[in-house]
Amino acid sequence: TMPKGIKASELVTREYTINLHKRTHRVQYKKRAPRAINQIRIFAQKAMGTADVRVDTKLNKEIWRTGIRNIPFRVRVRLARMRNEDEGAKEPMYTLVTHVPVASFKGLENKTIDE
Repeated sequence: TMPKGIKASELVTREYTINLHKRTHRVQYKKRAPRAINQIRIFAQKAMGTADVRVDTKLNKEIWRTGIRNIPFRVRVRLARMRNEDEGAKEPMYTLVTHVPVASFKGLENKTIDE
């Protein structure tokens, strides 16, 4: 969910840990990786308040690395809210989701990155 008092028009970058395990619980094997990508998309929409979410290819590769059934329990992502430059875009902003490789998820918190 978006923090109170933050306008969806501001450019901001944040890091989150997404628990994919609970988001793909009771999902049949052959739909796990696609569902995980979809859940990341939904998470980014909620966190950043943009309908347009673009998932980086490296993040996609990381989710699919161990196949369609065995996705990582958690994934650390960086969400960057950007301005839509191309003409005739429906949305003024979009969110770019990139992968942040970490050795361990222990003790990590959501943090805002100042550019």
